[in-house]
Amino acid sequence: MVHWSVTRVIAVIVAALGLLGTVAVVSAGPASAEGEAIQGTLRDLAGAPVVGVTITVSNDGGFSDSSVSDAEGAWAVEVPGPGAYSVLLDEDTLPDGTTPPTVNPITTSADPGTPRFINFRLGERERNVQSRWDRAAQLSVEGLRFGLVLALAAVGLSLIYGTTGLTNFAHGEIMTFGAISTWFFNVNLGINLIGAAVLGVITAGVFGWAQERGLWRPLRKRGTGLIAMMIVSIGFALALANTYLIIFGGASRPYADYDSQAGIEFGPVSLTPKDMISMVIAAVILAIAGLALLKTRMGKATRAVADNPALAASSGIDVDRVIMVVWISGAALAGLGGVMLAMTQQVSYLMGTQTLLLIFAAVTLGGLGTAFGALVGSLVVGMLIQLSTLWINPELKNVGALLVMIIVLMVRPQGILGRRSRVG
Repeated sequence: MVHWSVTRVIAVIVAALGLLGTVAVVSAGPASAEGEAIQGTLRDLAGAPVVGVTITVSNDGGFSDSSVSDAEGAWAVEVPGPGAYSVLLDEDTLPDGTTPPTVNPITTSADPGTPRFINFRLGERERNVQSRWDRAAQLSVEGLRFGLVLALAAVGLSLIYGTTGLTNFAHGEIMTFGAISTWFFNVNLGINLIGAAVLGVITAGVFGWAQERGLWRPLRKRGTGLIAMMIVSIGFALALANTYLIIFGGASRPYADYDSQAGIEFGPVSLTPKDMISMVIAAVILAIAGLALLKTRMGKATRAVADNPALAASSGIDVDRVIMVVWISGAALAGLGGVMLAMTQQVSYLMGTQTLLLIFAAVTLGGLGTAFGALVGSLVVGMLIQLSTLWINPELKNVGALLVMIIVLMVRPQGILGRRSRVG
């Protein structure tokens, strides 16, 4: 029995490494193979490539080299080694009618053996916010968008906790897995971002299935305690994060589509089309998940298992099957959240790790083990994070949200929608 469990654990790790290894082999370009490079793609607001623009990369050590954007808008400069560099776009070489970027030059750094991607946002101008109320309106919409992205991951994490009792510290890495898989399908295979996102979400769901089938179920069958399983999840998360770093690299990389878009004005609020579409998609998916929990047979079985697994099993419910469905759907939701987060922040090997604490905050604030509580908690955390920048330094915005969570839990320990439970 022990040998079988260890074999399955190894199978899950090997499967993950094998899939990501495929990404590494296909995505390794000439620049990353030969050494460090700084590169990017110039596109206008309509998404068309901007040709013939000169980009100069230099550093304090006397290095300076230039590249001209080609027919696809791509440019690349090989640099002598890791370190800080200044990337300057020659505005005189821009086509007539193209608005220069608001940030020029851009200061960046080159990582060992990894290309650094730079995105000059052409045609955008900083909004002239006239009042604190205008900023509050803009930040509220941004907080709602971020809250919906958090909710996609938080709902899955809450369902997994509710049905298994596992506090999964590797859940953020599933977000990263979905984002990196989508990047692979989009950038390397040339699939449009919409189709690539669908494939990335499916891949994340399969990854969730592999984790449950090969790791967590065998540990449960052996009677492994929840504390021990939580520690396993921490180790698994660290292993995945470092695997992403080795294979994907330390640089943040954008998707090939919908990278630069002009904002659409709604009074004091400005939103890009991709932001609006992602918010609608997230809201629809969350609504479908909520209706499935309330109306479908599997949803009712999931709630029964979350309430009392032993009683659910004695009633004829296949608990293992329910948990498997929860893992697949939870991982798929997390993968979708990773894709939407990457559309705003670009794909990074640390994106899941950096978001995990906020996901836990949302789940805890809304109520452990409740999907609807996770949704409410995510929206509260998202709004607090953005609106707090009206008064505090943006670098501290996450701290403010966590402090509010602590205060709420001191007043209502079970969370916003959690139920009181008797201990002892």
